[in-house]
Amino acid sequence: MKTLTLNIPDHLDVDNREAAVILATQLYERGMLSLGLAAELAGYSKPAFMELLVRYNVSLFNYDAPELVNDIRNASKHHL
Repeated sequence: MKTLTLNIPDHLDVDNREAAVILATQLYERGMLSLGLAAELAGYSKPAFMELLVRYNVSLFNYDAPELVNDIRNASKHHL
């Protein structure tokens, strides 16, 4: 992974963790990161990141059908 350094204006009350969440949700929403990679970038598990998406008004279902099928298969394997 790359390291990114941001200069955030002092008047914004945004810490490193929240900045990572904002970036991850935007990259996920734009289809640039999968759910798993966005969760990793934000520093959360997939289920926790899914809850964050709701708070940031980002749809969970913005990826294509093959990715959805793959996620369903993976979820099924873990719940047998």
